[in-house]
Amino acid sequence: MAAGTRPFSGAPPVSQVPDEELVARALGGEQGSFGLLVERYQDRLVSFLFRMLRDLETAHDLAQEVFLRVYQALDRFDPQFKFSTWTFRVAHNLAIDELRRRKVRWVPLQRQDPEDDSPWERDLPSEGPTPYQDLRNDQRGSAIQGAIDGLPSDYRELIMLRHYAELSYEEIAQLKRMPLGTVKNKLFRGRQMLKEKLADYLGD
Repeated sequence: MAAGTRPFSGAPPVSQVPDEELVARALGGEQGSFGLLVERYQDRLVSFLFRMLRDLETAHDLAQEVFLRVYQALDRFDPQFKFSTWTFRVAHNLAIDELRRRKVRWVPLQRQDPEDDSPWERDLPSEGPTPYQDLRNDQRGSAIQGAIDGLPSDYRELIMLRHYAELSYEEIAQLKRMPLGTVKNKLFRGRQMLKEKLADYLGD
C-alpha cells in the first residue's frame, strides 16, 4: 500500500445502517445503538401521537413510553417485520388506550369562544421564515387538519399513519392487519375526500 493512503472502509454511515442491524447491535450490548433508533423515530412518533391526541406534552410522554416498552421487549423483536411497524403499533395502541381513558373526542380545530363572537383556532407547531408565511402555513395547516378531522375514523387514521408517521403501505397493512389492497384503496378514497374538502385551498 502506498505511503499516506488509508485502507478503504466499506462500512456504511450510521444513518444508512438498517434498523434491524441496530437492533442486533443493541442486543449484542453495543451502547448507543438503541439511542440511534430513538433519534431516527422520535420526531415521527411525536408527530403521529400529537395528531392522535392533540396534546403535545402527552405526545412526548407517550413517545418515551413507547421507546421504553420497545427496549424492554427488544429480545422478542421478530426481524421478519420492520422495526418501524412494531414501534408504531405500540404507539398506536398506547394512543388508543389514552383516548379511551380520557374519553377524548375528535374536535374541530376551530371553535367558538363563548365570551367572544370571533372564532379562535388551536395553536399548532409551525415553522416559517416570515410572519406572513407563518400565518399562511397556520391557515393551511388548520384547514388540512380540519378536513382530516372530518374524515370517517378509519380513513383518518390511515391518512395519519401514511403522512404523519410516514409508514409505507406495507407497514400500514401489517400494523392494521389489513390486506394491502384495502389499505391502498382506503388511502386513495381518503385523499379524494380531502381534495374535495380542500378544493378552495388547493386552487389557491
